[in-house]
Amino acid sequence: MANATPVRVRFCPSPTGNPHVGLVRTALFNWAYARHTGGSLVFRIEDTDAARDSEESYQQLLDSFHWLGFDWDEGPEVGGPNAPYRQSQRMDRYQDIAAKLLAGGYAYHCYCTTEELDERRDAARKAGKPSGYDGKCREVSAEQKAAYEAEGRTSVVRFRMPDEPITFTDLVRGELTFTPDNVPDYGIVRANGAPLYTLVNPVDDALMGITHVLRGEDLLSSTPRQIALYKALIELGIATAIPAFGHLPYVMGEGNKKLSKRDPQASLNIYRERGFLPEGLLNYLALLGWSFSADQDIFTIPELIEKFDVADVNANPARFDLKKAEAINAEHIRRLDVKAFAEACEPWLTAPYANWEPEDFDRAAWEAIAPHAQTRLTVLSDITANVDFLFRKEPVEDEASWTKAMKGDPVALLTTARAKLIEADWTAGPEPLKAAVLAAGEEHGLKLGKAQAPVRVAVTGRTVGLPLFESLEILGKERTIARIDAALAKLAG
Repeated sequence: MANATPVRVRFCPSPTGNPHVGLVRTALFNWAYARHTGGSLVFRIEDTDAARDSEESYQQLLDSFHWLGFDWDEGPEVGGPNAPYRQSQRMDRYQDIAAKLLAGGYAYHCYCTTEELDERRDAARKAGKPSGYDGKCREVSAEQKAAYEAEGRTSVVRFRMPDEPITFTDLVRGELTFTPDNVPDYGIVRANGAPLYTLVNPVDDALMGITHVLRGEDLLSSTPRQIALYKALIELGIATAIPAFGHLPYVMGEGNKKLSKRDPQASLNIYRERGFLPEGLLNYLALLGWSFSADQDIFTIPELIEKFDVADVNANPARFDLKKAEAINAEHIRRLDVKAFAEACEPWLTAPYANWEPEDFDRAAWEAIAPHAQTRLTVLSDITANVDFLFRKEPVEDEASWTKAMKGDPVALLTTARAKLIEADWTAGPEPLKAAVLAAGEEHGLKLGKAQAPVRVAVTGRTVGLPLFESLEILGKERTIARIDAALAKLAG
């Protein structure tokens, strides 16, 4: 799909800690829209807050986006005609434009102290009036400015909002109107000369030719301010057009509250460490405010790109459902070919996840068990507990599992099963092993499910896991019998 005016979207996170899944959803929608339209994605770093930003977080952002599979057409590591792409390296541009806004009468110096502002806001609230800035310094004379400065007052720079309503068509929410009393004059430069977000983001969007601003609903209230600033930038010859805005719905957590950084399920790193596939996580995040179709929730990234249009985004809040995210990820795990699945699991088969000695890892056994494990996992980190019985000298000691499985007369059952497993043909696949345990159970009046429980715990240490008889086949006759012997010794003790 090609637009008459090429789409240029941007993503501009702050490097202030672990990426948030809501932030990733915003990045995903921008990236998918750029790729869907054949447009460009500009990746920009909003790092003007020295107290909160860190180089470690910046590197973490880059690493996270690489892991997710995002690419960008301009930005860090890629470069481009609008470099630099870190706002901390663009201060001269902001200062120059702030000066032009002041000279053109679009902005002014405000000398009001914090105490004065608080006092007037309180009075406005008590009178039932809007409590935003009241425009006191809009028309300060040169003499008054000099008097303020003689007092030692500093000033912020405020943008002069127009006195008429601002109407625009949101790509997600339709036509919206903001009246002047709800959008007062606002600060664009701090008293120390540092530019504020309210200036730097629109300025960068203008200088970089951004055509569509797709961002969170929490920023909707700042949009009329930015539209007014854009009009000023156009009149100054700095911008050429106002971008289209689309405000994406909130991602909700527990209790119908917006998912915040403090929520346990908010951090991207949690999903990466648990072993979500990037494709699985992005598939789920795409469904937070958008739908592939009425009857299909599972799709590939190329299918997402082909289908995604911001016009189809729903304005209603989207609830983050961890169970659904896990179910979608499990389906993506099952869709991998076995070799890709085995490779994806590798990090969880080594330290610090593995609970066995590195030299005890048996690659042939891993490759044999991998196809059986693939259909059982929700996340890749589940693999460690599912296959550790193959690589440990003894199975894990899980007393809860032991107590649950060793009911009735486990000694008699295990003794009979041991004898029949010794007699079984271990070269003919798992079926003879299943027949041996089934026959042992029948001798003791037990169905297969009850008969195999003590065997499973004796051999693997757990009551649930991968298909038992395939597991026994891969573990081998000698180790299986040795573990049943150890279980019988424990029961005797």
